[in-house]
Amino acid sequence: MMFGYSDEWWVLLLYPAVLWVLFGPFAMASLGAWCASAPGPRPRLWSVLVPLGPVVTSAVVMVFPLSRWERPRRVDGALETPQQVYDFLGYLGVYVGAITLLPWLLGYGVTRLVRFLRSRRQT
Repeated sequence: MMFGYSDEWWVLLLYPAVLWVLFGPFAMASLGAWCASAPGPRPRLWSVLVPLGPVVTSAVVMVFPLSRWERPRRVDGALETPQQVYDFLGYLGVYVGAITLLPWLLGYGVTRLVRFLRSRRQT
């Protein structure tokens, strides 16, 4: 390390992924509410584009290097599923499902429910 420069510059790419864990659910809930209240493709497009960066960068870190994905052999010679498959499925469940999709669905559902109940009350 010379003059504060590190060869691990790629770690900076993970900051959006870490910030997504903190602020992503709030962003996705507001995007879900926006999709429920505004017609047209624009809110839906933003609902896909906003989480794209953090989710893809963290997925790349989960997948690469591919050399870790070699299938281990058991004593009897049968191939086992690598542990990374289970790690990646857990990542999809927590990071993509619980942090990204679930808040969007909650924001969308609550907004649609509130609009429905208000429309019933007015008639």
